[in-house]
Amino acid sequence: MHSKQLVAACALGLALSGAAQAADETIVGYAAPSLDGAQSQIQGGFLVGAEQHGWKVLSVTSGGDAQKQVNDINDFITQNVSAIVAVPDDSAGICVGVAAAKEAGIPFYTIDRAPSGCVVDMVVLSDNYLGGQQAGEAMVAHLTSKNGSPSGTVLEITGNLAQNVAQLRGAGFQDVLNQHDGITLITRPGDWDAAKGVEIVRDVASAQPIDGIYMHSDCVYAAGTVQTLKEIDQFAPAGEDGHIFIAGIDGCSGNLELIRQGATDQTSGQPIPDFGTLVAEFMAKQFAGEAIEPGLVHQDGALWSPGRLEMTDVGMLLYLSTTSITRDNVDNPGLWGNQ
Repeated sequence: MHSKQLVAACALGLALSGAAQAADETIVGYAAPSLDGAQSQIQGGFLVGAEQHGWKVLSVTSGGDAQKQVNDINDFITQNVSAIVAVPDDSAGICVGVAAAKEAGIPFYTIDRAPSGCVVDMVVLSDNYLGGQQAGEAMVAHLTSKNGSPSGTVLEITGNLAQNVAQLRGAGFQDVLNQHDGITLITRPGDWDAAKGVEIVRDVASAQPIDGIYMHSDCVYAAGTVQTLKEIDQFAPAGEDGHIFIAGIDGCSGNLELIRQGATDQTSGQPIPDFGTLVAEFMAKQFAGEAIEPGLVHQDGALWSPGRLEMTDVGMLLYLSTTSITRDNVDNPGLWGNQ
């Protein structure tokens, strides 16, 4: 369902790439860092939400270049868009673009990642700290079962630590593990780069025994992690001697299949497709002059519900709960990786 909607919505955005804004229409500039991994679904969710409101969308990607993303935002401002939505390449760097948009009177929203050091109109994202906690609790439970106490060596492969999403995923996980003196944590920056993830796993797992691996993104790192462990003869499926417990965040379909196979063990699933539809819903309310107040947000049937709206130093944030996924619930049809 999502793929068909995404194709239709993307076609809409491409058709409008050179359009000028008419007085009676709403045009939104959407600045993505890439369309890799979950980013294509995040963009697709917003395009669907925008289409439901009759908005037109101009979409660009920066290829992971924070300066290009700021340039893209400046281009949107020149085109006098009605609003700008971005997934920040750099949480602090995006503030240059935010300031320019505010000066031009253009509302600014972010999805998946919050800014750092400036205020936007709203952010919709997963509770990334909670996701890290869930992964940490699963890791501690495994180490305790395996070793008789919470002890062992764990490798953490991070995202881009210039982004608050990676900072929070790391903090939630580390705060759990740091409660146990017997656990040694090895942290290596992966920068959301699958090739770096492979290199990290190969280097660390070849040099010493490890008991667990925590990935800041299973979409990016899971497949390469499992394949690399096999290549260096360090792989054993769940339940067998020598199994390395693998946890993460995201809940991509590929990793859900690895969990079913016993190759990986846990992930904290995000409600990826809902990010964009929800930000579009709240944008529409603000366009209509409706005030957005802190509190709980409910949606029937949504695994993230209730969400939590909080006013913070970077603006109003809507936190959506992550779902801890294991073999016990991996087939839940409500998980975005199963849709």
